[in-house]
Amino acid sequence: MPQPKYRKIAVIGYRSVGKSSLTIQFVEGQFVDSYDPTIENTFNKMVSVNGQDFNLQLVDTAGQDEYSIFPQSHSMDIHGYVLVYAVTSMKSFEVVQVLHDKLLDMVGKIQVPTVLVGNKKDLHMERVIKPEEGKKLADSWGAAFMESSAKENEVNKYIFSADRATHKLYVYSK
Repeated sequence: MPQPKYRKIAVIGYRSVGKSSLTIQFVEGQFVDSYDPTIENTFNKMVSVNGQDFNLQLVDTAGQDEYSIFPQSHSMDIHGYVLVYAVTSMKSFEVVQVLHDKLLDMVGKIQVPTVLVGNKKDLHMERVIKPEEGKKLADSWGAAFMESSAKENEVNKYIFSADRATHKLYVYSK
């Protein structure tokens, strides 16, 4: 049996988009509906993909805005990024674009392994960002795209593991 591969993934986005809810739902299988601003948390989960075990370390970051200084710790030893916006917030969609630019500037590359996630799709009556808009943005970055709902447990279907050499972030079904 091959040794587990280690992957460190940072979850980044505007405040209140559901970064912690997505992460906790994926790791612990429960939805946290109370909002408590995150400073930074790290979660670990062992997953198996096609017979290969992965030790995932998910870094749940503090909410960022367009004026935040991008912490250097978010670029060191990170294999890939999950950039999250809320489909109910145009501001969060705009901020995630600024964060992506800051990320590229910080790591000094034109592309990094990334998945763009539109969260809170269960709030369809409040939606302001269409799936096509998220997909178009992700395509422009060369990133994968998906929508999710931490509340309806539509996050744990996917596992992210990145390949630094090819700049691909693989999305595996559970």
